[in-house]
Amino acid sequence: MIPTLPFGRTGHQSTRTLFGAFAVGFMPQREADRILDLLLTYGVNHIDTAHSYGDAELRIGPWMKHHRQDFFLATKTEQRTYAGAWDELRQSLDRMKTDHIDLWQMHILVDPAEWETAMGPGGALEAFIEAREQGLVRYLGVTGHGVTVAQMHLRSLERFDFDSVLLPYNYAMMQNPQYAADFEALLRVCEERHVAVQTIKSLARGPWGDKPQTRNTWYEPFEGEAEIETAVHWVLNRPNIFLNTAGDPDLLPQILAAASRFQPTKQSDLDGRMAEIHVEPLFT
Repeated sequence: MIPTLPFGRTGHQSTRTLFGAFAVGFMPQREADRILDLLLTYGVNHIDTAHSYGDAELRIGPWMKHHRQDFFLATKTEQRTYAGAWDELRQSLDRMKTDHIDLWQMHILVDPAEWETAMGPGGALEAFIEAREQGLVRYLGVTGHGVTVAQMHLRSLERFDFDSVLLPYNYAMMQNPQYAADFEALLRVCEERHVAVQTIKSLARGPWGDKPQTRNTWYEPFEGEAEIETAVHWVLNRPNIFLNTAGDPDLLPQILAAASRFQPTKQSDLDGRMAEIHVEPLFT
């Protein structure tokens, strides 16, 4: 089984490895149902999806009929206006066959112009606050990619008291001094405010470049058991953060198995093992 950790100030004890539901967005329901069995086997109790993840919300809907109480359910919207966000929330609730979302997140909010729209008059933030007041969502978060994401999350937290953030965290990204400094600054604020920190791209070896894309990930992932375990343990060795699983369903069993075997390790040992693996940063 995978250990749990308080998900920020929400009070929910989430497994440290959260299920990234992009993995079920492009498969038939019968295959998605096998994923649910795997999640239950490892005790995973937190699903992170998005309106933009193909048919992921539709695949999750049948699970919620019988397992809604078993999962902290999170989804996301890329809409930046009040009306657009409300429309997508209604769709997400309908697609997932639930009367509420545990965590609703502004997805990929890193572009300054989009940020101004979302946070300004008539923006998505107004819909987020209103939906929470109506009980349709319980908690609110913000997500993003790229080298500026930590800076933008800090800006978002200055504007509004979000309950969670999500951003990349892996060995290659943390070799970028500016990104590392921004990440640490964000974590300090999150720890002070009890904001949950979700991390993505743990399995990223680097960009695909000219290589054929053989996995359901937009980056080239680690595939060997030893490399996957090292990468997963490198992330989980950082206390009080969560690891969102990769989008390729065939890699999911290895990620969950590695997470179930995790034990705190001397960081320098993990850094040394990661340094022996050829990795490239996804974002520069």
